[in-house]
Amino acid sequence: MRIIPAIDIIDGKCVRLSKGDYNTKKIYNESPLEVAKAFEASGIEYLHVVDLDGAKAKHIVNHKVLEQIATRTNLKIDFGGGLKTNKDLGIAFNSGASQITGGSIAVKNPEIFQEWLTKFGNNKIILGADCNNENIAISGWLEESDLKVIPFINEYQKKGVRYVICTDISKDGMLEGPSFELYSRILRECHSEQSEESIKLIASGGVSTFDELPKLAKLGCEGVIIGKAIYENRISLKQLENFIINK
Repeated sequence: MRIIPAIDIIDGKCVRLSKGDYNTKKIYNESPLEVAKAFEASGIEYLHVVDLDGAKAKHIVNHKVLEQIATRTNLKIDFGGGLKTNKDLGIAFNSGASQITGGSIAVKNPEIFQEWLTKFGNNKIILGADCNNENIAISGWLEESDLKVIPFINEYQKKGVRYVICTDISKDGMLEGPSFELYSRILRECHSEQSEESIKLIASGGVSTFDELPKLAKLGCEGVIIGKAIYENRISLKQLENFIINK
C-alpha cells in the first residue's frame, strides 16, 4: 500500500480543513515546498496536492506551487482541485503533475472526464469519489449530489477508470479513524465487466493512528492519503519511513 501525504493549499500555504469546511482552515506551514521536502527526506515517493482555492474558483489557481514542488523534489504528485477544462488539465500536467484527480468534473461533465481518460490513459486520471452519507459531493465539497458512491465508482470502472480516491467527508480532518466498512464494500462490490482487475482504491479521510495503516492494507487499499495526522504529530514521518521500508 502506497503512503501518500496530503498538502492542501490556500493562498499558496499548506493548510488543513475539517470536513471540508473552509472556515476551519488551519495553516501548518507557509511553504508547501518545505513540507514536501521533509516528506521526501523520509523516503516518501508520492504526494497528494489539493488546490482548495481552485476547487472554490472552479479553475486551477495554485499551479505555481505544484510546479515548485515538482521541479525541486522527485515526488510523484497527484493533483486535484478546480480542474474543469482541457486548459486546466494542460496546466496541471505542464506544471509537473504525474496524475490528476477529477471529482466534480466526473459528475457535472462526464463527457470531458471520459475524454481525459481516453486521451491520457487510466494511469494518469484518478476518479475522485468524495462522499457524505455515501452521496457524492462536489465543488470543493460545497455541494452534495444525489449520486451514491458505490454505483458512481462502478459506472466509471466500466468506462475504464482504475484509480479511485474515496474520501468520507464526515471523517476528513476529524482524526477519528477512516471508513473501513465503506472501503471494504467498495472493494467487494466494484467489479469491471471488461476486466478482472480490481480498482486501485486510495483511502482518504480520518486516518488518525499508525495502527490503521496495516488494517487498510489488509482490506486491499492500494494507497492511503494522510493529512492532519502527520501535521498534528499523531503519526510520525519515522513511522511512515519504517512502514515503507518494511512493507
